[in-house]
Amino acid sequence: MKQKSLNVVARARQVLEIEIEGLRHVADHLDSRFEKAVGLLLDTLNQGGKIVVTGIGKNLPIAEKIAATFASTGSTSVALNPVQALHGDLGILRPEDALLALSYSGESEEIVTLIPLVRRNGLRIIAMTGHPDSALARHSDAVIPVTVTREACPFNMAPTATTTVTLAVGDALAILLLEARGFRLEDYAKLHPGGAIGRTLLLRVRDIMRTGNRLACARTGTLVKDVLLAMTNARAGSTGIVDENGRLIGIFTDGDLRRRLAQYPDLLQRRIEEVMVPNPIAIAPDALAVDVLKLFEKHKIDDILVVDDDGRLIGAIDVQDLPRLKIM
Repeated sequence: MKQKSLNVVARARQVLEIEIEGLRHVADHLDSRFEKAVGLLLDTLNQGGKIVVTGIGKNLPIAEKIAATFASTGSTSVALNPVQALHGDLGILRPEDALLALSYSGESEEIVTLIPLVRRNGLRIIAMTGHPDSALARHSDAVIPVTVTREACPFNMAPTATTTVTLAVGDALAILLLEARGFRLEDYAKLHPGGAIGRTLLLRVRDIMRTGNRLACARTGTLVKDVLLAMTNARAGSTGIVDENGRLIGIFTDGDLRRRLAQYPDLLQRRIEEVMVPNPIAIAPDALAVDVLKLFEKHKIDDILVVDDDGRLIGAIDVQDLPRLKIM
């Protein structure tokens, strides 16, 4: 096989443009059939059923990804290998379920063979196919056309644009179901507890803040040199400054120290309220960890203080703690 000389970047752009063209074509031709499919899937989930997604060849990993997206966004779903289904895996099907079958030709032998067996179990069938007049489409309750004009493959053979479009329409189904069922950010977090996303959405500020010996705090009237000692003992980059009632009125950080040294030659002997930053950014203990991240990013700061309902200092969060807590 002789290797051809190619303009790699230009050819890659052509491939992407063909796939984008396929996406536009399918998007432009979405109609009430898509709406009907969403309705059937929504009824399935509301009745306690699950969405079973199946496909053969290149469509099998696409089916697995679509099922995973459904499941991660609150729509119970599993993928079914149609070959394995004929050897016992039909046992995962229940009458209240729905089958989402992926076959561009609509004539894949394994899928067509599976359809009457699924029908016998009482499931509703939604076809995602490039041929709305195919055998699969004729035996389905709803049909979502995913017709493209060409593949990116130079022989117009290898599934490229077709699988891209099928995957994207699966994403559209998942998002429509998510929104129709009122799936919330908190629900998403509960399904992703092991990752950074879940931790930032489930952990509260009180779960990650520094307290006790790790919280640097100083009263008004304290000399800067003693504030620095408190900061050092707590191994912190900032100190919260409070009034006689423990209410937060200011903050003093490592950065403030460097900035004030040139301004005040006698800095260490000054009272902290003379050089602190007043009215610092603070957060409540019941706020989510994701809110902390937003504050760090918005204000470009390294320390956030935590106050209770009465404005009393009860904790602090140092940006350097977040990687250790696996929420960055």
